[in-house]
Amino acid sequence: MKIALGQINTTIGDFQRNTDKIIDYSRRAHASGADLILFPELSVCGYPPRDLVERPSFVAHNLKALDRIQKETAGITVVCGVVTPAKVETGKSVVNSAAVIRDGALELLQSKVLLPTYDVFDESRNFAPATEQKLFQLDGQPVALTICEDAWNDKNFWRKRLYPFDPVEKLVQEGGKLLLNISASPFYVGKQELRREMLAALARRHGVPVAMVNLVGGNDSLIFDGSSIAVDPGGGVIAQGRSFEEDLFCFDTETLTGDVHNQISGEEATALAALVLGTRDYVRKCGFQRVLVGLSGGIDSALTACVAAEALGKENVIGVGMPSPYSSRGSIDDAKALASNLGIQFELIRITDIFDSYLNTLRPVFAGRDEDVTEENIQSRIRGALLMALSNKFGAMVLSTGNKSELAVGYCTLYGDMCGGLAVISDVPKTMVYRLAKYVNSQRNVIPLATIEKAPSAELRPNQTDQDTLPPYEVLDKILEGYIEANDCAEQIAAENDYDLPLVKNVIRMVDRAEYKRQQAAVGLKISEKAFGVGRRLPIAAKSDV
Repeated sequence: MKIALGQINTTIGDFQRNTDKIIDYSRRAHASGADLILFPELSVCGYPPRDLVERPSFVAHNLKALDRIQKETAGITVVCGVVTPAKVETGKSVVNSAAVIRDGALELLQSKVLLPTYDVFDESRNFAPATEQKLFQLDGQPVALTICEDAWNDKNFWRKRLYPFDPVEKLVQEGGKLLLNISASPFYVGKQELRREMLAALARRHGVPVAMVNLVGGNDSLIFDGSSIAVDPGGGVIAQGRSFEEDLFCFDTETLTGDVHNQISGEEATALAALVLGTRDYVRKCGFQRVLVGLSGGIDSALTACVAAEALGKENVIGVGMPSPYSSRGSIDDAKALASNLGIQFELIRITDIFDSYLNTLRPVFAGRDEDVTEENIQSRIRGALLMALSNKFGAMVLSTGNKSELAVGYCTLYGDMCGGLAVISDVPKTMVYRLAKYVNSQRNVIPLATIEKAPSAELRPNQTDQDTLPPYEVLDKILEGYIEANDCAEQIAAENDYDLPLVKNVIRMVDRAEYKRQQAAVGLKISEKAFGVGRRLPIAAKSDV
């Protein structure tokens, strides 16, 4: 049998376009001689639909689209993800299903058993679990069909399983000779390798070929890398789809050969590709064509502008320099040079007069008080207001430029530098920002060397540097990794890294105090195992335990 994998980029709720893609890819696969084509999880409606599935009209449109797919995909068996009624007396009203369509008829609805509720997932909020699963026949061969999480519970692969039941084990015990999985598996740095190892382990354990088709594209904070794959019973890769691109490719279940397309590999390369894809899809799927980036001459805004230009085209990016009395000549020149190197539009709006007006207005109220962070934040908020004014006037989305390290400890200004529709690098630690900037320059020298080499500074007061307030970023990022991603306590972080305990505790206090800021921040693109956003749900009004 020749099986095709249709790795497509869907938009949530865009039934017309999603269905058009499914039909087009099915016809192309049929023309190439494929007997069956797999599409990703919930490919009909887009993933993750979240509470939209509670709307009867949404489910109805989804089923109408499925009916159209049945009518327009003759000659090939199609497996696609769809929301279907649960048909249960209690619990949720819908299930997450894989529809098997053959010769214009719906042959099987296989629904998802394991509904993840960790990190960014909250599927039990929306779906009922399947009560049964069945094999289906393809050219006389029994096939085990599963949906994403159903394949992520192998007791021999995971040190601790999340569920007592393994759908794959059950289906193979019942006679399944081929395992097919339709997925919407979000990206983070290192996820591609983990996914490949997990699927190979499944194939070796059960002695069957395994194929997984994964979603590609960005939906809100989540980025899906594609990287769909088929492996032989020994775990060897026999077919693989491209990373971060739509793709159609095939493999043969008898010869165990197939198409192997190029993959992006390496932490910097995959992280940058993910940010580009996530930015492009978020901006476009939200209905925008152009973006604005405040260019300070610093490395964060430089990297953000590079991502934006790659994602949307240089003609759709506007860089805005907004120097204050404390901005250095070098920073202004670096911002101009970056814009010139990228070929993007650049506007310079000096804020000194506006800042002076603020100070004059507030002087009577502030009488007798020294200047402090208040005046620094005023500068940031002037810039935020100007960017939002330009956004309104030109219909361009503002991209905020803060990194994960700053956002973690609250080294950012609400309604100032946090303004924007998308926080492009909010899941990129400062040390990785430097790595990505150097990687960008290794491909094409666009970021001025001075931007990379100079001490990081917000330039909101004379001779200011970030390290006036924060530990060195190499130290800070290690503490943040331990606290945010590993959930380690202060004592453990200090001991493992030979850091002073008071320093670690102070950083943790900063992280906890900044929760109210993060929950008002723009949507950020997730590229780590634990990003700020829907996958990290903490109370704001809570006492720190350090």
